Amino acid sequence: MYQAAYHKQYQQQDVMSASPLRLVIMTYDLAIRACEQQDFAKAVKTISALRDTLDLNYPEVSTGLFRLYQWCLDCIRKGDYATASSTLGELRGAWVATEQTITARQVSMTKPPAYATSFGNILT
Repeated sequence: MYQAAYHKQYQQQDVMSASPLRLVIMTYDLAIRACEQQDFAKAVKTISALRDTLDLNYPEVSTGLFRLYQWCLDCIRKGDYATASSTLGELRGAWVATEQTITARQVSMTKPPAYATSFGNILT
C-alpha cells in the first residue's frame, strides 16, 4: 500500500518537473502502453491529448502530426492497436532524438570554448 502511494507521488513529481518536450514523450509512453493493453478509452484519450495540443503556428508539422494522430485513432476504432502502437512508437523515437539533440546543444553551449583554457593558461 505504501509502495503504491510513493510510486504515485514519484510520478506526480516527475510530471511536475518535466520539460514540455519530456511531457510529450511521457504522453507517447502512456498512449503506447494503452495500445499494448488494448485499453480503448485511455488510448483515445491520450492520442486526442497529443492531437489537441498541437501548435498550429507551425502548419506543416502540425498538419502532418494531426493526420497521423487521426489515423492512429481510426486504427484503434477498428481494433488495430498494433498498427497504432507501432506508429506512435516511431513518432516517440523522433521526439526522443529531438530531445537528445537539444540536450547535446545545451551541454555544448555551457562548455567554455577550447581557446578559453589556452588563454587562461597564458593569462595566469
